Amino acid sequence: MNDSSAHEKLAARHAAVRKVLWWILVANWAVAVIKLVLGLLSNSTAMTADGMHSFIDGGSNIIGLVAMHFAAQPADDEHPYGHQKFEALASLAIGVMIGMGVMELGRMAFNAIINDVHPAVGPLQIAVMVGTLVVNLFVTRIEAAQGRKHNSALLLADASHTLSDVFVTIAVIASLVLTYLGVAKADGVVALAVLVFVAYTGWQIIRQAVGILADSARVNPVKVREIIAQVPRVQATSAIRSRGLEGSVYVDLVIHVDPSVDLRTAHDVADDVEARIIAAFPEVIDVVVHVEPTAP
Repeated sequence: MNDSSAHEKLAARHAAVRKVLWWILVANWAVAVIKLVLGLLSNSTAMTADGMHSFIDGGSNIIGLVAMHFAAQPADDEHPYGHQKFEALASLAIGVMIGMGVMELGRMAFNAIINDVHPAVGPLQIAVMVGTLVVNLFVTRIEAAQGRKHNSALLLADASHTLSDVFVTIAVIASLVLTYLGVAKADGVVALAVLVFVAYTGWQIIRQAVGILADSARVNPVKVREIIAQVPRVQATSAIRSRGLEGSVYVDLVIHVDPSVDLRTAHDVADDVEARIIAAFPEVIDVVVHVEPTAP
């Protein structure tokens, strides 16, 4: 794939991801404002924490939009492989923001339990939370589908984050119902349970982002070797390496050919290898093939 077509492919992908992020941002912050206002008015720790979680969702969308602006820039002399890792950095930032939210959530939960804080709960609070649950389910489904469609680590990470908000909201609805029925300390206990789930989600996102930044392998070298074994004149394959994001993977490898093969033929063999790998792995945008003569 030449540089021009690869850049056009990435530019179209980044534009699509940015469009999704804008819609998700509006939905997340609309839900967050409703939860925060009602949570503070009713003195509900769990509901306020859930609102804060939704607000973090919106904040992560802002980070994602900024990151995608830089990630969409073409390769230059200082960044010959492009700027795609800004997307992974944004995913890492999402994980860090979740961690910050977990600490605040823990403080609020322990305060509710130790000081025996009782929120004022009515049918309105419960109805609002059920409504936001429906919105979050819709947002999660759309964002995850778009993430898979565009092979976007950022959208998939943010969809996981929003999915955690779904389970958080379910837990908060349960706490509101229990509090409404007169169960003591239900608000604080549920908030602690939410803390554990949110912390786990943050860890999963951070682990994925670190894997991208640390250049974890992105394609199965065994499958690559099987594909290359079908290419005429290739006698052996070695040093198969891959890195990058799910939607923009770089592969480099070494093929060994008979020493008597002329330069033009060796070049054609390398082109054949490149074409077959890109056909087998749609996420691969560049393949570097180094040709070596087979050792006697």
